[in-house]
Amino acid sequence: MTSESGGPRCERGAGDAAEHPAPTDSDPLRRFAGIWCRAVHPLAATTMTPEAFEDYLLPLAHRLSAALRSSPFDTEAAYGVGAALVDAQCTEPEALPAILGVIDAHLVSCSTPAAPSRQPSAEPGHEPPADEEARARCVRLQHALAAGFVRELRKRERDEQAAISRAALAARTEAEKALHTSEAKFQAVFEGAVIGVGIAGLDGEVLVVNDAMARMFGGMDFFRPGRNVTEFVHPDDVPGAHELYRELVSGERDHFRIEKPHYRDDGSELWTNLTVTLLRDSSGAPQYQLALAEDITEHRRLRERLRYEATHDELTGLPNRPLFLERLDQVLAAGDDADRFGVCYLDLDGFKAVNDSLGHIVGDRMLKAVAERLQGCVNAPAELIARVGGDEFLALVTGPAAQADGAALARRMLAALAEPVRVEGRELRVRASIGVVDGRAGEIGRAEVLRSADITMYRAKAAGGNRYEIADADSNARVIARHSLTNGLPSALEKGEFFIEYQPLVRLTDGTVRGAEALVRWLHPVHGVLGPDQFIPLAEDTGLIVPLGRWVLEQAARQAREWRDAADEGGEPLRVNVNLSPCQLSHPTLVSDTVAVLENAGLCPSALCLEVTENDLIGADESALRPLRQLADLGVDIALDDFGTGYSNLSYLRRLPVSTLKLDRSFTRGMQRAPADPVDVKIVEGIVSLAHTLDLAVTVEGVETAVQAEHLRGLGCDTGQGWYYARPGPPERLHTLALADAS
Repeated sequence: MTSESGGPRCERGAGDAAEHPAPTDSDPLRRFAGIWCRAVHPLAATTMTPEAFEDYLLPLAHRLSAALRSSPFDTEAAYGVGAALVDAQCTEPEALPAILGVIDAHLVSCSTPAAPSRQPSAEPGHEPPADEEARARCVRLQHALAAGFVRELRKRERDEQAAISRAALAARTEAEKALHTSEAKFQAVFEGAVIGVGIAGLDGEVLVVNDAMARMFGGMDFFRPGRNVTEFVHPDDVPGAHELYRELVSGERDHFRIEKPHYRDDGSELWTNLTVTLLRDSSGAPQYQLALAEDITEHRRLRERLRYEATHDELTGLPNRPLFLERLDQVLAAGDDADRFGVCYLDLDGFKAVNDSLGHIVGDRMLKAVAERLQGCVNAPAELIARVGGDEFLALVTGPAAQADGAALARRMLAALAEPVRVEGRELRVRASIGVVDGRAGEIGRAEVLRSADITMYRAKAAGGNRYEIADADSNARVIARHSLTNGLPSALEKGEFFIEYQPLVRLTDGTVRGAEALVRWLHPVHGVLGPDQFIPLAEDTGLIVPLGRWVLEQAARQAREWRDAADEGGEPLRVNVNLSPCQLSHPTLVSDTVAVLENAGLCPSALCLEVTENDLIGADESALRPLRQLADLGVDIALDDFGTGYSNLSYLRRLPVSTLKLDRSFTRGMQRAPADPVDVKIVEGIVSLAHTLDLAVTVEGVETAVQAEHLRGLGCDTGQGWYYARPGPPERLHTLALADAS
């Protein structure tokens, strides 16, 4: 507020000068204050001279500069600067943009030390921020200053409005008693009011307005004779505005207050905070309507600008996540007769590689180009596209055919991204995966919609990417179950929920048990016993396969020692086979862990065979093979599992540190019944001959019939395993062979 002399209050602005040293002519902030003064003084209603106004602005510049360089960063000072500018009568509509413009253009440069040699050391907590951070801080200081400015201006206007309202109410009372005797007092208030005041009859005809009201609407010509308030209807009027007016003129209510837009004669828009009061005569009968209008156009524009910045992505200009969720919530909250909705969740494939290889600037430009193309795919008011994350976009469609429209929008988006994006002379190909979900309001919640869209999008990625998938309840359930199993894996190992079954390895020449393969199982508390195919891939993805694999190795080695201790003296010791995953194979402690397990169990290395799949070894370089060579040199057998499925070069076997080939069951299915498939016979015969030439043993998986076992024995295979001999079971059943054809 101002002092009685009309000058600014001393506690703000100029009063802060004592906090800062007297500036010199070369002070950058003195220059900033001068620029500020020249930009704002002609637009302000202040009574200060330009020199006095510049002196008033100087401490404000110091406050902004200190705030810009503060650590931690705090915008509170900018609120006070905004209020101090209102105190200085900088209240004209054009003043605020000029104030913010000077800050935007000059504050950062004027707050940066000219040269280290001429500047004293920055005080602790006031180190100047980097240029990019300084610009971001400057923007936030502008927002805070504008908020403080508007807040102080509204306070002043409310105070003035309250005073005017009290005077108007007093005038209304006098008018109801004897309007003609109080005309002089009312006229003084009416003409001197800084807010718009108008009087209309109960029929809506405008009788008189003051100068402030006329200026708001562009001049007194707007209120030409015969003008009626019913002509001020606007498409953006609040719902029920007409009903409020009807209740007022009928005497059912005494007043109402609304924010209302108006069109001026030149087509421009005016927003007012409008209060309409019913004036009654001495008998209480309605007589006139009194309107008090406060121009809030600039305040509303500022509010809309801040609202836009809060609900739109800064980089692309698209709606952001909060606005998208707001729109989605509105759709989901609609009544039972609401149209269906569809959501498309788009994620760029391989975008991280663009940022990592070409830099974030190129990545940002690529995202802007992608956003423009996606926005071009939205061709109906019921469709919305938003950027909700780094390279993630969400689209919303509504209408009776939302599922078809959502799929159609997904196809349009993929087609729009098919052409490469040109960034800095490069052509960047864009691939995207999209999940499409549809539903009806009341049947599904926001969290479920987004989760289903996310799951479906990842299904599209898993299918190769650059495609869209439609949400499917069964597929989602499988993904959720997979996620549940993944989360339960770490605690399952701690709780001892894993156990091992053993399947015998039988020597084909005499039918004796040569050893067994250790097969891990998970006794899940909800899903029951799970086979390795249901959780081993999850363990590999999460890295838990390393501790789980070591546990399996420890249990298998301990069991092999028990078998050895229980065997007849002089009998051949049983060998235990343990599978190695790719993660274990590349783990740096594989050799040391294996040696430690063997030593702790008191087991000879030759009693252990580690199985590695063909695809994990064929093509591996020498560094990848070195751990296996070290184990083989210690006496551990290495078996090449699933041999024949990797289309490998057979001559490559010569350099692998393997002692056994485990022939995949796909090569021997043709031998389960007589007569045997001659092609399968020739293939197996050739593999066995090659393996024996390389001094490798051959084990056959999936032996299910006696005919098949006989064929394999005749072809020279060394050992076999399968349901013909025994299904996996507890260790004490190792020698209980079924010798029955599997059904």
